[in-house]
Amino acid sequence: MRTLALESEPLAVDVVFSEDTFRVVLDDGRELSVPLAWFPRLFHGAPDLRSHWELIGRGEGIHWPDLDEDISIAGLLAGRGDQTRNRRTAA
Repeated sequence: MRTLALESEPLAVDVVFSEDTFRVVLDDGRELSVPLAWFPRLFHGAPDLRSHWELIGRGEGIHWPDLDEDISIAGLLAGRGDQTRNRRTAA
């Protein structure tokens, strides 16, 4: 079985929130829609705190300083949510 080797890792360029999801826009044109329930700090965070985010590096990840949350783009692409808690009990 062959695996696809990416020439470069996709980078985040923007983050947009709705009531129950957030969307990460990537530099290659893709958009990832992620349930807020996957990340309890974001889920329980006030909208103004969610909107205060920063890119990590050139866009390898996203950091929310007011919520102490860091999310990697590679983790999102792999389908991983918050790795620090059990998702069923966290949200």
